Amino acid sequence: MVNHPPIRVGIGGWSYGPWRETFYPKDLPASKELAWASRQLSMIEVNSTFYGSQKPSTFAKRREDTPADFVFSVKASRYVTTRRVLAESGDSMNRFIHSGIAELGPKLGPILWQFAETKLFDPDDLAAFLDMLPDQVDGLPLRHVLDVRHPSFAVPEYLALARRHGVATVFADSDEYPMFADLTGPFVYARLMRTQSTLKAGYAPKALDDWAAAARRWREGGEPAGLPRIEPGKAGSPREVFMLFIAGAKEKAPLAAQALLERLGWTPPPPSS
Repeated sequence: MVNHPPIRVGIGGWSYGPWRETFYPKDLPASKELAWASRQLSMIEVNSTFYGSQKPSTFAKRREDTPADFVFSVKASRYVTTRRVLAESGDSMNRFIHSGIAELGPKLGPILWQFAETKLFDPDDLAAFLDMLPDQVDGLPLRHVLDVRHPSFAVPEYLALARRHGVATVFADSDEYPMFADLTGPFVYARLMRTQSTLKAGYAPKALDDWAAAARRWREGGEPAGLPRIEPGKAGSPREVFMLFIAGAKEKAPLAAQALLERLGWTPPPPSS
């Protein structure tokens, strides 16, 4: 039997008012939302860390409240990523890395470094930033993914720099941000941003079928056809895949994630006690 790398599918955060109508059971206490959501999905992107630091005990509780195979990606602090000069973010980066994220233990997935939409590709500045990214914290290996949001990054020079440092790049299914599927790291991180309120699961059934096929292709080391690229694709090694339904009609995000997981044959873990 072949052991494939996992395909993880989820949403951004878990507390959102409309989800009380579209996703959560009516009588579920707010304090149990994470425990419940983590048994319907296989990952969650923590966005609140972008806005402010959190206590180590907060991360530890998230670890305890979720199933053994669940994963959190964590969005890095805006005090690191929205600077005009990224190379000057060393102190803020260190504070974020040592803020308690290691308490997630094996449930810590990629760290997402989301740049400002106005941040242009500056090879020297980005290289200095990438040189500062740590490969571990408290003995826990770290993986990094860059969310680049200015069209100037859509060039071969950026791809080469990111690959040299072994960091992944977000694939954004979006009209607002650069959209290229060139892989730069050892895993795939896709943020799918086109959920529509008029569709039962946010995405049309055919679109969800296509994303399931793309996820399998990525996992196998291939390159899905039909996605925009900067350079020609080539076969690689099997890789872990993270797919998040973010933005768009946010009230539909959990339903889209569940529909994609169903297509991938995912089996939910048992309910929490």
